[in-house]
Parts: sequence; structure tokens; C-alpha cells
Amino acid sequence: MGMKHIESERGQSGDKSAAPWQHAVEDVVSALAETAVARDQRGGTAKVERDLLRASGLLGLSVPRELGGLGANWQQTLDVARRFARVDSSIAHLFAFHHLMLATIRLFGQRSQWQPWTEQTLEQRWFWGNALNPLDKSTLAEPQADGGYVFSGRKSFCSGASDSDRLVASALHPGGHLLIGVVPTRRPGITVLGDWDNMGQRQTDSGTVVFDRVAVAAHEMLTDPGPLSTPFACLRPLLAQLILAHIYLGLGEVGFAEARQFTLAQGRPWLASSAATSAEDPYILSHYGEFQLELEGARLLLVHAAAAFDQAWQRGPELTEAERGEVAIAVATAKIATTRAGLDVVHRMFDVTGARATAAALRLDRFWRNLRVHSLHDPVDYKVRELGDWALNGRLPQPSFYS
Repeated sequence: MGMKHIESERGQSGDKSAAPWQHAVEDVVSALAETAVARDQRGGTAKVERDLLRASGLLGLSVPRELGGLGANWQQTLDVARRFARVDSSIAHLFAFHHLMLATIRLFGQRSQWQPWTEQTLEQRWFWGNALNPLDKSTLAEPQADGGYVFSGRKSFCSGASDSDRLVASALHPGGHLLIGVVPTRRPGITVLGDWDNMGQRQTDSGTVVFDRVAVAAHEMLTDPGPLSTPFACLRPLLAQLILAHIYLGLGEVGFAEARQFTLAQGRPWLASSAATSAEDPYILSHYGEFQLELEGARLLLVHAAAAFDQAWQRGPELTEAERGEVAIAVATAKIATTRAGLDVVHRMFDVTGARATAAALRLDRFWRNLRVHSLHDPVDYKVRELGDWALNGRLPQPSFYS
């Protein structure tokens, strides 16, 4: 892509050229790039691309080698998601959320649960989908005599549910607390609606799942230790935030790269400019200087946050509340920076490309549409407030599904 802030990432999480999965990553990237524009227009389920990920082996990227996976750490796994985001942020979202679901079962469940599910994921090339959304309280759990539950209701924003093999789903216990279980997507009573038709992230299938008296057995419930029950379990929302930050940075980087290519190849100086080419125009140079500053700053903060998360992950159940809180600050800082930098670049890229870059066939607006939709996952204003409360009052963020 010819971008200094992309090239300088090499070596931050190991020599990427030597990674055994790197060829598979580049094969997927090439395939995604061929159809990304057309699929953005079409929307719907990216079935071919999901099957490409199944065949690539990359759905086992974050799985430890002792379980048969590729053994990547989280920084490496999220770097792959960021690489995908530069060509197709919808597929990057699905890929990363698959790994988030694998982390969820490990953080909230017992080894006797998550190890067989993880091994079957590798053997049967399962793709995991999300029906957790804790803000949607319309799905209820009815206790059963055998220790299981019956889930009934509707769950919104279920990213990756279509064409998934397993769902991580949540429901409210009659007592008011959140319960989370793992179910086959094709279990009787589950209906995945194809009702996702938003202006961005067009192929994440983040629509609705309906649960009509769906049986969830006791051994499928993630109750020990359960959601957000220990400092280690509270790493789950931090991983989700890191995923978003990597996708936002990837979108900002591709917006920069596309704008740069357009400026160098097709840019024309404005009639009032004294420059011979757009590449020498002082205002154009000023924009690119600001883009470089924003993206490089965000990248460095993200590298720091991902490294801190990996260290916390390695601590396992020994992780303390204070250690988890320090990681939460690093992640929140990176999330704010990547949101702001990404949105600024994909918005202002048209200031350095001009009117011709708005041609519908190019669909260069997709970077802004994707980032704008995705960045509304949770309000960045509250992240800034969290950071301010720590900076002024020394209070670490209280764990929730968004912090």
C-alpha cells in the first residue's frame, strides 16, 4: 500500500513474513479484494467468503497449538483482522467475532466445555456467531428441572449468525441476571432472520435471531465461572473493544491508501494553486501530514494495548482487578484514538481526491459508511469520560460488557 505507518508495523508482533499462516491470509485478502465493491452494493450473507475462511484454516488462528490450532497470540490474530479490514471490514468483523466467541467460551466456561467445542471447531470447521447482545433484554430464560433452560424471545445485532454453526446466546434469568449458553445454530426453535440492511458493514448479518422455546442443556450453559465473574473473565469486553479498534484502524489505513493512490494518479491542482501537481499543493500536503500523524499515533497506542492484553491473557486466573484495570485503560485509549483517526481520514479523504473520487462505481464512501456504522457499537463519549475519570480521579473502569 506504500504507507509508512503500515510498513512500520512489521516486527511489532513477530516477523509476519515467517508466520505459517501468512500465505493463507494473503490468499484470502486477494479473493476478498476481487469482489469487495460488488458485495458492498449487494449486501446479504457472504457465503462464498465465509467458506473461504473455513477452508483457509484461519478459523483456528487463535486456538493453541496443543489443541491443534495455529497458536497465534491475540496481537497476531487481531493484526490479521486489521489486514482483512483494509479490503473488507465486514469479513474482518465476522472473522474477529468468531475468535471472540472462542475466547468467550474459554473465559466464561469450564475446560470440560470449551476444549471439546474448540476441538470440534477445528475438526468440523465451525464458524461461530454472536447472539449475546447484553443490551437487548427481550430474550428470557425459563429454568428446567434438569438444570437446563428454555430460551424464548428475540435478540438483535447478532453479527455472524447467518451461516454459523454455533451461537453464543444470552437470555435473562427470572432473577434478572444474564445467562449465556452455547447452542447449534440449527437447533429447533432458532430462526435467523435476514433483516440486516444498513448503510455500512453490509455483510456482517448483524440482524435478528428468534428463539422459540429453544432448549439449552445444563452442560451448554456458561455459568462456571460465568460472565464477568473474575478479573480474567472480564477480559472478554476488552477483547471485543480491541477488535473494533483494529477494524477502525484498518479502515483508516485503507482510506489513506486509496486517497494517496488517487491523488498521485488522478489528482489535479486547483486553479488558484501555484503548485504544478496536486502532490505539491500545500493544502493537500497538510491534509496528508495530519492523516499520517493521526494514524501513526493511533497505531502505536493500539500496539501497546494489544501487547498489554496478551500479557494479561497469559496471566490467566491469576490476573488481578488492578492488572485488568490497567489493560482497560490502554484499550480505551486505543479505542478512542482509532475511532477518531479512522473517522477523520475516511471523511476527509475526499478533500484530497476531489469530486471525481465520488463516482458511484468506485464506492470509496464505503470506508466511511462501514466505520460510521461500526463506531456506533458503543458511544466513544463514554470512553472519553472513563479515561478522564482515571486521569483525574485515579478510578479504573468498572467492568461491563463495554468496558
